[in-house]
Order: sequence, then structure tokens, then C-alpha cells
Amino acid sequence: MREHKIVVLKGDGIGPEIVEEALRVLDAAGEKFGFQMRYDDRLMGGAAIDAVGVPLPEETVTACKAADCVFLGAVGGPKWDTQPGPNRPEAGLLGIRGALGLYANLRPAKIFAPLKSASPIKDSIIGDSMDVLIVRELTGGIYFGERGTGEENGESYAYDTEKYTVSEIRRIAKVAFEMAMKRNKKLTSVDKANVLDSSRLWRKTVIEMSKDYPEVELSHMYVDNCAMQLVRNPKQFDVIVTSNIFGDILSDEASMISGSIGMLASASLSDGSFGLYEPIHGSAPDIAGQGVANPLATILSAAMMLKYSLDEPEAAAAIESAVNAALETVRTPDIYEEGLKKVSTREMGDAVIANL
Repeated sequence: MREHKIVVLKGDGIGPEIVEEALRVLDAAGEKFGFQMRYDDRLMGGAAIDAVGVPLPEETVTACKAADCVFLGAVGGPKWDTQPGPNRPEAGLLGIRGALGLYANLRPAKIFAPLKSASPIKDSIIGDSMDVLIVRELTGGIYFGERGTGEENGESYAYDTEKYTVSEIRRIAKVAFEMAMKRNKKLTSVDKANVLDSSRLWRKTVIEMSKDYPEVELSHMYVDNCAMQLVRNPKQFDVIVTSNIFGDILSDEASMISGSIGMLASASLSDGSFGLYEPIHGSAPDIAGQGVANPLATILSAAMMLKYSLDEPEAAAAIESAVNAALETVRTPDIYEEGLKKVSTREMGDAVIANL
């Protein structure tokens, strides 16, 4: 039997309860498709601060590096708001990305048919479905560039630097082209090349990379136009690749088009198949422990893990189908519609497993 070693970071707030449902689904999928999961629970975020005083213990980093991939719930909450910046729970998330070299963020924005009415976009625009994958560069650009403050002519100023090297652009473009090859062979590269030198280098490098992928239809779009087109006609997109800051904004926009933040998974990848998988929503401490949290984004993150890191594509597809089937009859409170059955976090996990 195939075996996969996963480090599990349950985190804070609703993290432990939604992760528990995802692990139950993974175990059920393993039983059906002939593999076994080995879980190694570790601390990160507020839970780590409470236990050992820091958001990312060195033992956690070591364990993650020895695993096949990492599965994360959510971190943070007002309990730790008084912590200094470098010791806040979110610093653990940034730290683990850096320590594991997670430079490529995959954010699918997909509308499941039973939830189509939840989208703020008209049916005439969405049509039967929407399935866009945003590939965001995660460890470069303005968030990691030189920054500072000062005073000039008696007035304070601040600056942040958008900087990319050719190698940084090439490696994220490679991920995007390869994702496009596995989907509909269509890639849109988003930049601001009419204004920014960094974007002009981005576009030039992506065009050069395209020679290695002649089957992929490559197009370019300015970020402001892309933001508009995502609302006007999201079906025109298949895979979008873009920089850290543009990807941060566009992926959040695309997530709201799909109708519910409680349904959206994500993956952060390094070289090879190693990755960290997590839902995009926060820790929601206000509903933690009440059994009402929606575990589907976490379950779908588990499906992404099976697909992109663990080479279990059949199991991944089966979980996605099971989620779609469960949504036909049951809903957690955040996505509830009249006429369907309102269920708890555990009952939603049960429904996915039953449909699996």
C-alpha cells in the first residue's frame, strides 16, 4: 500500500475542527484508492505561542522538511494581538513559506454547480460554470523588496520596492505553463508593463519561456484590465500567472466571484512536488468550537494535495465530486439555502465521506 507522510498544522480557532474533517476524508479516500496517510501533528501560530512562546518552533520546520507535504488549518486571532509583529501567529505562516521555499501559490476559483446562485455575478455571465486557476509568485516582489522611511524637505516619506530577477520570474512562469498544459492550454500573464520596468522584465521573460511550451496559448493583460475582465467575463480565463502583489489582489477578487470564501482551497509549492495546503479563509475564532464551521475549503485543499504533491489524481477527483454531490442536499450555516438541510461541521464531513 502506498504511504504518504504529512505534517499537520491544525493551528488556531476553527483550524483543529476543519482539519479533523479533512483528515477523515483523506483516510476514507485512502481506503478506497489504496494508500495510507501518516500524520505528524506539529505546532504553529497562536497554539505554538501558547505552548512554547514562538509562532514557528524549529522542531516544526524540521518535521516539515522531512515530510511529503504540509497540511494547515488556520492561524491567528485576537488573543495574540498584543504580541509584537515578529511573534504574531501570522509571522509563523510567513516563516514557514520562507523556510520551505514555497514560491508558487495556486488559488483555484471554481463555482460548484449547486452554489452558482451564491455568486454575485449574473448567470448570463457565469454560464454553467467557472474554473480559473491563479498562479501567484509568493516570495518576491514588493512584499520582500527594499523598504524604508525618511524625511525630505521637512516631510516624512516611505517607500517599498518592486523587484524581480529573471530567475524568479522563470520559475513561477514554469509552474504556470505546466499547470496550463494539464488544463486547457491557455495562459494569461498579468502585469503593468505600460508603466513598470519590473513588469516589462516580467513580460519579456514570460514570452521567452513560452518558446518551451508551444502548445500553450499565451496572452498578456494589464492588471487593471484583468480586474475588470474577471467580473465582466471570467470564463475567458483558464490559468493566470502574476506577481506577488497583483496575485494577492486578483485571487481575492476571483474568490468572491465564486460565491463563498468557505469553499476556496489553496496550495503553496516549492521546487518539485513539495507543497503546503490550506483553505484561504481565516481562523474565525468567533465560531470556534461551535461545530458550525464550513470544512469544505479544507477538504478541497486536501484534494489539491492529493493531486499536486502525492500523485493520487483519482482520489483528488473523487473528493471534488463528493463535495459537489454533498452540496446538493446539505449545507453548513454560511452557505445555507432554504429547502436544504442545515448541518454541522462533522455532519458535512460525513456527507462528503458518504458520497465518496
